[in-house]
Amino acid sequence: MSKTNNLVFWGLYIIAWIIFVGLCIEAGGLIVNFIFSLYRPEFIQNLYQKLDLIEMYNASRLSFYGVYSFILIISILKACLFYSVIRLMHKMDLSKPFNTFVARQISAMSYFTLSIGVLSHIARQFVKNLMHHGFVPDNLNQFWADSQAFILMGAVIYIIATIFKKGVELQSENELTI
Repeated sequence: MSKTNNLVFWGLYIIAWIIFVGLCIEAGGLIVNFIFSLYRPEFIQNLYQKLDLIEMYNASRLSFYGVYSFILIISILKACLFYSVIRLMHKMDLSKPFNTFVARQISAMSYFTLSIGVLSHIARQFVKNLMHHGFVPDNLNQFWADSQAFILMGAVIYIIATIFKKGVELQSENELTI
């Protein structure tokens, strides 16, 4: 691998770490918000993103837990996706990229990405339904605004994972014939 490609690879590795840390902080902040919203709702305006769903909690606990579950699961899945990216970049041997570890990691990345997209779409429809019943959560679209992009990206990554699996099969078959 050339020096420029190596530099780009390490730059992307550092960016992946920065994104992963940011997503972990977001997921942790949302978990703290959830706990504080249950036990100390008066502190919500001072917490992360000021995600105040107390009115929804007082009107319908089931809706509150449903919306917050979607928010937490999606944010945790995003952190898991980037952890998977970091593991792939850390352990991947670019001189021999077709191995079972790389194929499994790319498959896991496709499943995480597709799950994020599908859950985001379901959450968006759930919140849209809540709006018809009088709940007006105006600041929630930021958590699932990109559901179609994640679904499309999950499909593309799945295709790449399938190609890598076939590459691993061909490489192991080629090694056996030599």
